[in-house]
Amino acid sequence: MKILSFKTRNHLILLLIFNLIAPGLWAQNKNFGIINLSVSNMRDKASFSSEMVTQTLLGTPVRILNTDGWVQIETPDGYNGWVHRVAVVPTDSLTLSEWNKAEKVIVTSHYGFTYSQPNVNSQVVSDIVSGDRLKWKGKKKGFYIVEYPDGKTAYIPQSISMRESDWRRSLKQDPESILETAYTLMGVPYLWGGTSAKGVDCSGYVRTILFMHDLIIPRDATPQSKVGEYIEIAPNCANLIPGDFIFFGSKPTEDKKERVSHVGIYVGNGEFIHSQGNVHVSSLIKGAPNFDEFNLNRLLYARRILPYIGEDPQIETTLTNPLYLK
Repeated sequence: MKILSFKTRNHLILLLIFNLIAPGLWAQNKNFGIINLSVSNMRDKASFSSEMVTQTLLGTPVRILNTDGWVQIETPDGYNGWVHRVAVVPTDSLTLSEWNKAEKVIVTSHYGFTYSQPNVNSQVVSDIVSGDRLKWKGKKKGFYIVEYPDGKTAYIPQSISMRESDWRRSLKQDPESILETAYTLMGVPYLWGGTSAKGVDCSGYVRTILFMHDLIIPRDATPQSKVGEYIEIAPNCANLIPGDFIFFGSKPTEDKKERVSHVGIYVGNGEFIHSQGNVHVSSLIKGAPNFDEFNLNRLLYARRILPYIGEDPQIETTLTNPLYLK
């Protein structure tokens, strides 16, 4: 049996003590954080085996609520969950303000990579997804030089990203543009809690589409069903317009309250696009090749959201949300 030296034993003891107290010191006096992974999985409890409740994207400012090995955070849309420590860089309010005010690079392609050099054959630094935000540091040979929240630098192809200032000038928030983006996610698999191009649930899908147009709405279908203008759906969807949100579930009875369990976006002609199994287009019209009898039988009502940008307090942007204004 090998006997450890006095120096080695002391080193291991110090390492053990550090590991015990590090979770508390790691975010001491830092009540905010910035997400440092392309997609951070937020869980119901501080465990990889716990249910994933939602996701949040690289560069997103969050509020730190608790640290216990893992980190409990609150996202800009008010969602709470636990992430592994590697997912978030803790900051104070001053550092967060500096991050929020800095010029960013917005990832516009649904999937890609950053690199160690301005060359796609160089070492990959990380994957990235649409909606991720990195600090802009310059450009070189068709790449943007970017900085992650933890300070590491990388190169991202300009073909899959935009400087935030250019992105804002090109930004459109009309139904046609929203639906154009919605179709680019066709076939993406359903993922419970998913809010990224890697996988989406139904409410995460519509939330992800709007976020790509700088719109922040509640995360889940039930609170989403309270946003904007209520619309009772006429036969054959005659009173709906493209871009309306359609909600499904169970209607209230004497014994039970209404339960909203699904959402999609109306595209016209009785059809809607939604995530159920994967992202696809279904029809509410009997006899249509893609008729969806299951969802027709649980159809509730629609909400017209887009005309109320700037009016409904539940429809925010990164220019109005409190965490982006810190």
